Amino acid sequence: MRPAYQGSNPISDVWAIRAMVMVSSNIVKAVQNPDDEEVRSNMLLAATFAGVGFGNAGVRLPHGMSYPVSGMIREYVPDGYPDDHAIIPHGMSVILNAPAVFRFTAPSKPERHLRAAELMGANVSDAGPEDAGEVLAGAVIDLPREIGVPNGLSAVGYGPDDATELAAGAMPQHRVIKLAPRPVSEQDLRQLFPDSMTIW
Repeated sequence: MRPAYQGSNPISDVWAIRAMVMVSSNIVKAVQNPDDEEVRSNMLLAATFAGVGFGNAGVRLPHGMSYPVSGMIREYVPDGYPDDHAIIPHGMSVILNAPAVFRFTAPSKPERHLRAAELMGANVSDAGPEDAGEVLAGAVIDLPREIGVPNGLSAVGYGPDDATELAAGAMPQHRVIKLAPRPVSEQDLRQLFPDSMTIW
């Protein structure tokens, strides 16, 4: 009855922390200067560190929500992709849900949410536990906005009327949804998807 992964742990934290710092420091430069081999190498290494980190910890709710987002896509085709079929890349489908999720999960573990925001470069010196979700959501939003990621699910073709079907598609993803630091119901998902329609 438990997920396949063990959730966060001291070993996975080491890898995840390093990956967060490296991604936050390099992703914008990598997109803006694709010929910069040092920056691209840093991103490759960060991806490897992240993979080691979540290889036993697992991933959580934004990933669980990403599967129906990618699976139900109708017309959206990102720049640079073949235009013969609709597609939303996995990383994009994850990040579009993440800000709403972090606002939702922050009350259960505000110190970890604030730490993540700090690792991404946010100033958390005046932030209290009640600010954790908004502070982390803001830190997460800054990066996709800078690199041209669409502004929420509405920008890739979804609307509020899709929330029920998206929630139903996410619920079977037990291996990741059950890793959320607070219980997640289908009703919660029906609200998280509308909250992800526009992210800035």
